[in-house]
Amino acid sequence: MLKSTLKTLTVAAMLASSTLGAMAADYTLRATANSNENDEDYDGLVVFKNYVEAASNGAIEVELFIGTQLCSNGAECLQGVAEGTIDIYISTSGGASGIFPYVQVLDLPYLMADDRIAEHVLSGDFTRKMREMALEDSDNSIRLMTIGNTGGWRNFANTKHRIASPSDMEGLKIRTVVADLPQELVKALGASPTPIPWPELFTSFQTGVVEGSKNGITDIMNMKFPDAGLKYVTLDGHAYMGALWWMNNQKFLDMPEDQRRVVVDGFYALQQATFASPKRKSIAAYEEFVADGGDLYVPTPEEKAAFKEAATPVFDWFKGNVNRGDEILSALETSVAAAEEDINAARDADMK
Repeated sequence: MLKSTLKTLTVAAMLASSTLGAMAADYTLRATANSNENDEDYDGLVVFKNYVEAASNGAIEVELFIGTQLCSNGAECLQGVAEGTIDIYISTSGGASGIFPYVQVLDLPYLMADDRIAEHVLSGDFTRKMREMALEDSDNSIRLMTIGNTGGWRNFANTKHRIASPSDMEGLKIRTVVADLPQELVKALGASPTPIPWPELFTSFQTGVVEGSKNGITDIMNMKFPDAGLKYVTLDGHAYMGALWWMNNQKFLDMPEDQRRVVVDGFYALQQATFASPKRKSIAAYEEFVADGGDLYVPTPEEKAAFKEAATPVFDWFKGNVNRGDEILSALETSVAAAEEDINAARDADMK
């Protein structure tokens, strides 16, 4: 009897699945990430796709394009989002800075102390403020849906020696993206910023074109940079590696309210997945780095304060040179202060 019942249920489930698969979705979302399946971006998209398709009962289908099938860089991909040829795209702050320069506020150093602070900030009004600004500056075509994480925290790494103070940075050629703010930070610390495309970085370490970078440990190990001579990592945690998730605004608004709610909740699930993924992946990455002979250094509070002090000119540069820089920095500082108050109160309550 039990075997017969189970067989009946299995057949029914297969038929239901077949029927759902045959039904055309009301909405199809084309989502792309210029990364690979080992990346936190991919982890987030898998969670998003699974949630949205299930919660909409098949009314929304999510197609994933991982790599450069639809577009190859931030400017091109965001243009696709604006035009509606791409529905969803994830960028770093550097990748979006050519269109929205103020997103570089996420790269301002030493503003957020840890994961709890960063996750609190990016889950609240700061992200809504940046969404509002991006909509205004894109003629309501590009909507910021959420900000997650893509690789943990940026730390300084190099091929030459341990970095324990700003003076140890002097003269080093540090790879940056083309965006202005990371270059200003490297200059403020006494090193030489050298923009290098990501695919060329391994060879650039080997040949000495650059001697350092500012990356998370999972990126360092996924790209096998220690094999190219990158042996020193200083865990200064100068910037949280924010991942900005964009969507074509008209596509979002054309959905009925119940489906928009599903999409919003899907991006919340995606955000939580990308918050968690780097924490897990970094454990093995740090272990592998040290096992291969890498030097992993944690600055003392006094040393970290020295880095923060040396980096202060970057804030003046940002406010003076980035359109709407004052506005977004004020929003971030307000959100950080509120997050610190909330989290410290929660810690105190949990320690009683």
